[in-house]
Amino acid sequence: MSQFPVHGAGLGYRRALMGPLAGQNPAQVNFYEVAPENWIGLGGKMGRKFRAFTEQHDFVCHGLSLSIGSPAPLDEAFVRRVKQFMREHDIKLYSEHLSYCSDEGHLYDLMPIPFTEQAVSYVAERIMRVQDILGERIAMENVSYYAAPGQQMEEIDFVNAVLEEADCLLHLDVNNIYVNSINHGYNAEEFLYAMPVERCAYIHIAGHYNEAEDLIIDTHGADVIDPVWDLLDKTYERFGVIPTLLERDFNIPPLEELLGEVDTIVAYQKKWSRQDNALARNA
Repeated sequence: MSQFPVHGAGLGYRRALMGPLAGQNPAQVNFYEVAPENWIGLGGKMGRKFRAFTEQHDFVCHGLSLSIGSPAPLDEAFVRRVKQFMREHDIKLYSEHLSYCSDEGHLYDLMPIPFTEQAVSYVAERIMRVQDILGERIAMENVSYYAAPGQQMEEIDFVNAVLEEADCLLHLDVNNIYVNSINHGYNAEEFLYAMPVERCAYIHIAGHYNEAEDLIIDTHGADVIDPVWDLLDKTYERFGVIPTLLERDFNIPPLEELLGEVDTIVAYQKKWSRQDNALARNA
């Protein structure tokens, strides 16, 4: 597997955490993640605090509004702002969602791209254009979805085809695999093992909301549940330890509780690092 842009366990950096994290350096957190849309152009006291923090820690970007599958033209001016933001803060990677969120206006939600061969070519071309502007590969995240309009391919075949044609990286969201497996009735482990994890830059793990027995809403607003932790465990078992970030966007608990979940990531990573080291010694 290729070298990762970051290592260890990560935490989403939200404005609500600026105060609790000020002056702290939690040992279990190796990198942080921000949505560039929430920080580009930020000035004043808060901007200075953010800059001071990015100077001390490794950061990645996980965008919200690239809208890679949109029928509207690619917002190249926005991509150039992202490029400048990444340079200013030494951001290690830019990732986005394999979905769209705009047409003539912003839809304020992540909409599913039709799983078709035509969409594969369209999206891959737009990803390659983004990579040309940034001068580096980006990572695309497998997303949660609740309907599949115009579907002609299986989700896994669509994701793999886009990543291959665009020659981009994978941002693997373990929670999204679990959510989709419940909502669309497939085997989560089989889906995971069919992913091109050799392209993976880092992993997301998050919580969700159970609307019904067969409907889960991907909220990032709750603790990670055991079946999702188990899927992360299987990911490490099959593919080795991969940098993994706890994603929490709503109902953000005290920092100590978030760090407790980061500790769980670290524990799984140590478990499989020991296993890998033992196998290497016995080889």
